[in-house]
Amino acid sequence: MLTLNNIEVMYHKVMLVLKGVSLEVDEGGMVTLLGANGAGKSTTLKAISGLLVTEEGEVTDGSIQFKDERIDRMMPDEIVRRGIVQVMEGRRIFEHLTTEENLLTGAAVRRDRAGIKKDLEKVYGYFTLLKRLRNNVCGYLSGGEQQMVLVGSAMMARPRVMLLDEPSLGLAPLLVKEIFGIVKEIKTNEKTSVLLVEQNARAALAIADYGYVMENGRIVLDGPADKLANNEDVKEFYLGLSNLGEKKSYRDVKHYIRRKRWLA
Repeated sequence: MLTLNNIEVMYHKVMLVLKGVSLEVDEGGMVTLLGANGAGKSTTLKAISGLLVTEEGEVTDGSIQFKDERIDRMMPDEIVRRGIVQVMEGRRIFEHLTTEENLLTGAAVRRDRAGIKKDLEKVYGYFTLLKRLRNNVCGYLSGGEQQMVLVGSAMMARPRVMLLDEPSLGLAPLLVKEIFGIVKEIKTNEKTSVLLVEQNARAALAIADYGYVMENGRIVLDGPADKLANNEDVKEFYLGLSNLGEKKSYRDVKHYIRRKRWLA
């Protein structure tokens, strides 16, 4: 459904960030993209959604295709209209608007009032807490509630592919479990494909079908989620466990050794 073909991304025409990234998201599938800070995960999502243009970035090589149509040269609003919606990291909501007003911003490109009303009730069905908070100003909501608003707003655009950027950031484990559970329900019930960028590898691999690991702008490992969860390197560097089940500090591992192991 969504394919990245060996793409390179450059910022300000001088800074090469993505170096030949290829990945696929099947229709109705959930794919996770794992990696440390600065690996290029968020840049990958922005390349897909067209938001690179807001940061003076561009896809300089390769291509991005959605349903056999090339989209890497399109503007963000054109990409949204085709059904690709990104939920940005950092809970970027309109703090002065109410919960319901924020949700309705997701339907900005739509004109079907009856459909919008129906979809709003559907969002409240997934996020029952938001219905009680529909008239509350979003700036006063908790971090978890704000994240629910963002996912709900994305649903209002009727996405065929939802791009989620670090939805667990700063949230308590129980909230992460709840939100990820709802995302999985949305994927199953609405037939929405999901590309999930996460540092919380354990939570991401628990709900994903397939995963990619990124380092320094390159994909260094990929495979079915269950196999990645049991991969010794993934356990050590992203789940914090050694072969003996002991926690290991990233600071104790030299980067060049890590790269050698990935590429062996």
